[in-house]
Amino acid sequence: MVLRFGALLLTAAGVAAAQNHEIGLSLGRLSGPARSSSVGSISLSGGIALQANYGHRLLSRRHFSVLPEVHFLANGLREISARDSGVTRDVATLYVTPGVRVKFAPSAKVTPYAVVGGGYALYEQSHFTVSNMPNAAPRFTHRGTFLFGGGVDAPLWRWIGLRLEVRDFHSGNPRFNATGLSGGQHNVVAGGGIVLRFGQTN
Repeated sequence: MVLRFGALLLTAAGVAAAQNHEIGLSLGRLSGPARSSSVGSISLSGGIALQANYGHRLLSRRHFSVLPEVHFLANGLREISARDSGVTRDVATLYVTPGVRVKFAPSAKVTPYAVVGGGYALYEQSHFTVSNMPNAAPRFTHRGTFLFGGGVDAPLWRWIGLRLEVRDFHSGNPRFNATGLSGGQHNVVAGGGIVLRFGQTN
């Protein structure tokens, strides 16, 4: 799914190569803090995050540039640890988050940036609980999510660059099948990958 998404972005960029496009493809480690509930602590394990990002430079000045973007993240499995055997065993995750990225010193070799946005979170709960019994939680949970983070871009070769970044997707909770949870779920991903640039890149 992520590979098809990346191929679609590459095709779109090739059609509009004279414009200012950035396509990021990266891997990361997705994790979240332990949560307190009425049945005790609930922890989500870490998991691999496959990410694709499309940004279009809308405004460029000497000290900064502004890029509206769409970020896509998919994770196939994060296991849940809890003392209560009735808690959901694992979840899969999908985030689609439009946002705005601000790059600082865009003409420099190493370019830091900050990003903020929001969008859609999908959690797919396991059919089973921690005790391998049938799970009463619904299969899919739809939430909103707020995104914030930052990172750095650096050139690698011609129109290919390197990217390191950290993003936090703060969303509503997956269906842990537990009561007493308050607030939302922080989902932090730290990772890196490549950036493909088309058109002027300053």
